[in-house]
Amino acid sequence: MNSRDSVAAQYAAHVGPGMARLLSFAGFGVEVRAEGCSVWDSEGTGYLDFLGGFGVFSLGHRHPRVLDAVRRQLEAMPLSCKTFFNPVMAEAAERLAGVAPEGLEYVFFSNSGAESVEAALKFARAATGRPGIVATEGGYHGKTLGALSATGREKYQSAFRPLVPGFAHVPYGDLAAARAAVGPETAAFIVEAVQGEGGIIVPPEGYLAGLREACDTAGALLILDEVQTGLGRTGAMWGCDHEGVRPDILTSAKALGGGVMPIGATLGTHAVWDRVFGENPFLHTSTFGGNPMACAAAVATLEVLRDEGLVERSAQLGAVLMDGLRSEALPLDLVSDVRGRGLMVGVELAMDEVGELLVAQLLKRGVIVAYTLNNPRVIRLEPPLVVSEDQVGRAVAALREAVLETQELLAGVV
Repeated sequence: MNSRDSVAAQYAAHVGPGMARLLSFAGFGVEVRAEGCSVWDSEGTGYLDFLGGFGVFSLGHRHPRVLDAVRRQLEAMPLSCKTFFNPVMAEAAERLAGVAPEGLEYVFFSNSGAESVEAALKFARAATGRPGIVATEGGYHGKTLGALSATGREKYQSAFRPLVPGFAHVPYGDLAAARAAVGPETAAFIVEAVQGEGGIIVPPEGYLAGLREACDTAGALLILDEVQTGLGRTGAMWGCDHEGVRPDILTSAKALGGGVMPIGATLGTHAVWDRVFGENPFLHTSTFGGNPMACAAAVATLEVLRDEGLVERSAQLGAVLMDGLRSEALPLDLVSDVRGRGLMVGVELAMDEVGELLVAQLLKRGVIVAYTLNNPRVIRLEPPLVVSEDQVGRAVAALREAVLETQELLAGVV
């Protein structure tokens, strides 16, 4: 079995010295096994996964129904030859459209969230004939060039400039700024139903509905990036369901593969699809997108979400988690806010440069979390939707202890 030191050396030599240093500093070991809400390292130490792969493991690790579906497809036909009809992709598209917001009838499958966003941006320009894309400050849509152009943080953009032209950014939650930015040259407004990497920012009530109205007035499209918020994460099937808003285009990924296969999806209306693919069905393609194994995982995932009532469970356990954090963590000096929806929760710290230290303290107590990329003050908690109330309680207790010890360490430095 690979030791932590040997794997860290391989990272330093062939993956990246910076990543090797970061993981070593945080105290992360070598992951070797996972099941449900737990992960074990090469030393046999178990951890409670309250990061959930940034939303990937909504069904937990190695859900048996998803594993079984993928195994059966592996034995039959792992990849498509891309010439015949693909029945597994057809079924996955039908199932996904069946749970999508009204009017989103068509699906393009890819391999990741960033790819699903790239497709959405292209589709918006092709469907409207307009160049402009409006996004939000602090938003996160991926790091491929088009998605990065929509991602609202200079830290990740500066090294790759010039980015794709035609992108503008406005403050998240500011409806007046959005209305002012959406005009006759705007192809689409792209937005997260809850900002994830921005710091688990829940929009003010009526914001998404207002964006829908602003886009309709200007003849622009509304793109909902539900890569992280979709499939039950916020306590509804889709984040936009909280306001009953129907986008023109919706992106999905992360949880769609059931924690077993990578898959992305871009959903759109008949009007969008007709303008994009009406004359040329090969205008946008993906070699591995819609492959049978990934689509088998997606079908099984949607079945599990339904059969196990995980959307409803997310709302219920999310309330338990929020109540616990507000009771046990919010009164502490280092914590300034607790917020979120469903099992997408953020704990904001009262000072900079301590997020990584708190992550390490939680790891020491057997709980995996991370801070949000665009707001390192915020610790994100996104456990699998199958998490138990007991596990929620353990995580809350561990976070309180970690915050208290971090406060003591900081007091010793001052």
